[in-house]
Formats: sequence, C-alpha cells, structure tokens
Amino acid sequence: MSAADVPLWAALPAALLLICGGVLTLLGSLGLLRLDTFYARLHAPTMGNTLGAGCVLLASILSASALAGRPVIHEVLITVFILLTSPVTTMLLMRAAMLRRRN
Repeated sequence: MSAADVPLWAALPAALLLICGGVLTLLGSLGLLRLDTFYARLHAPTMGNTLGAGCVLLASILSASALAGRPVIHEVLITVFILLTSPVTTMLLMRAAMLRRRN
C-alpha cells in the first residue's frame, strides 16, 4: 500500500484534517509561549493537544478505512486515552501549582 492507493475522496478530507490538526497544535504551542501566567499557559497546549490529536486521528481513521475497504476504528482507543488523560494531567499540574504557592 502506498499513498497512490488512497482514493481521492478519502485523501482530500484526510489532508484537510491533517492540516487543521497541525494548525491547532501550532496555535496551542504559540499560546504556551505568549501567555503570561502558569494557569493561562496550561490551558492553550491542553486544548491544542486534544483538538490537534483528534484531527490527526480522524484523518488516520478515514484513510485506513478507505484502504481496508471496511471501517477501521483502532484509533478510537487512542482518542479515548487522550481525552481521558489530558484533562487529568492538567488538573494534577494545576493542583501541584496551587499547593506549591501555599508554602
């Protein structure tokens, strides 16, 4: 299988999703650099990570399903893992920052 095997009806939306995922991740990274406080900096990469990874995983599902000729949903497990762990990690970092400022 190569890139030439992917049908055009699947390649164009997958390419658009990959571009959107890259832009969202880039915006989240820029937010990390530009925002002032720790709490504001924490929000932008979390959103960029979740939305950017979601777009990339949707593109992967679309292209893999088109190549296999059947629905391929293995990436749904990755999506669930990211959606569950990203907010938990953010909350743990926020709590650690709050406890550190108390002392």
